[in-house]
Amino acid sequence: MLRRARERAILRIIDERPIQTQTELVGALAREGVSTTQATLSRDIQRLGIVKLPGAAGPRYTRPGPESAPPNPRRVLETALSEFALEIGPGDALLAIRTLSGCANAVAVAIDESGIDGVVATVAGDDSILVLCRDAGSVRSLSRPTLSQALEESASLHRS
Repeated sequence: MLRRARERAILRIIDERPIQTQTELVGALAREGVSTTQATLSRDIQRLGIVKLPGAAGPRYTRPGPESAPPNPRRVLETALSEFALEIGPGDALLAIRTLSGCANAVAVAIDESGIDGVVATVAGDDSILVLCRDAGSVRSLSRPTLSQALEESASLHRS
């Protein structure tokens, strides 16, 4: 379906009934034969200037009117976090790990699944990983015994 037709359907749906979430709107569109992804819908909502305002039955999507101010960036962040975020953890320190080309994801998954204390998350590229740690102490303890020891053991296996 063309973008303009999809956008017209979105506006018609939010005008006709209260829609509280993007998931609900994707479902309403699907019932009308409009197939779209959440990512596309999110871009449509932003492009159309649709806002989420409080209502009697809870927040709902609505067209921006002359009386509505532009969306508050903090409110947008709160909404995005409440709808999409699974966990939020502090991280004050980073640890960089270089790997063989194409292997960073496997190492990052192994780190994530190992349950090492102090690791908040990992971000993997093709041959490098950023390990987000809770604090500088976690970085020091990880880079010395835990990860360094595993790296040394791995290197000795490769030499054999």
